[in-house]
Amino acid sequence: MNLWQPTAPECWTGRDDSAESPTAKRLFQTITVSRDFAPASHHGKIALLGFACDEGVKRNLGRPGAQQGPDALRKALANMASHQGHQRLVDVGNVHAEPDQLEAAQQALHDAVLACQRAQMKTLVLGGGHETAWGHGSGVLDAFPDESVAIVNLDAHLDLRHAAVATSGTPFRQLALHCESQGRSFNYTCYGASRAANTQALWQEAHDRKVTVFEDLTLLDPLTSQWQADVQRVIAEHDRIYLTIDLDVLPAWEMPAVSAPAALGVPLAILLRIVMPLCQSGKLQAVDMVEFNPHYDRDGQGARTAARLAWQIVDCWHA
Repeated sequence: MNLWQPTAPECWTGRDDSAESPTAKRLFQTITVSRDFAPASHHGKIALLGFACDEGVKRNLGRPGAQQGPDALRKALANMASHQGHQRLVDVGNVHAEPDQLEAAQQALHDAVLACQRAQMKTLVLGGGHETAWGHGSGVLDAFPDESVAIVNLDAHLDLRHAAVATSGTPFRQLALHCESQGRSFNYTCYGASRAANTQALWQEAHDRKVTVFEDLTLLDPLTSQWQADVQRVIAEHDRIYLTIDLDVLPAWEMPAVSAPAALGVPLAILLRIVMPLCQSGKLQAVDMVEFNPHYDRDGQGARTAARLAWQIVDCWHA
């Protein structure tokens, strides 16, 4: 596949405790690392796919560096404990973006995701900037043309920008237009959006497209449970769910390693109250985690936080 590369073996190393017990395994010991792109050989498993790209971030005038995100997150995941179900993970490599060639990379990601989904694999994509969501989301939508697909975004930003070219700020408007072209509903919910980080024009776009939005302040209010009921609505109303997580939804103290750190943000412990019901619903088809930028990490803190989130998703992802 054009722009595809296998994962470097050094990404999957760690501490070997297997002499202690046959079950004292870590992810690097149980993950299958594919040396070629052959989803049909891994029918029904979870495809771990990297999107090594920050071309959309550059176009959106953000801080570049997310291109190194996928391998940095693999290294953080490698030494985590492997429990029942984690052996379903198959590393199917990275789609790499060439300089100034965002659209070609997004098409390659779309094609890779579509191939995985057609092999009845779930897809866990490690970005890359949030331009990842256009390639990943369109691949999921095209894999299930006759089904209702919910798009759930955990993000400080709505990413519904109008722009002359695709950027990390345009993916959900692109997905909306894609849905329109297919004559299907655009079912987009954003949890964690910051009113301070989105212009009035973006809020108007969300209103016009009937996007469901729960702001960061709402998620942080211990007296409000509306958003938890809404998660159940999403599960009940749709056949499949695509979950996209922009790591800048987390507070800067928990996630410093992103292009745009959040001054407020929603802590991981609260986000998991959204993520885990989706994982356990039996309808979650695809997940991505985007905007991780190792250039701005502090002592591996951000990588560990992101890796724990990815680990938890796989741990409770209903088969």
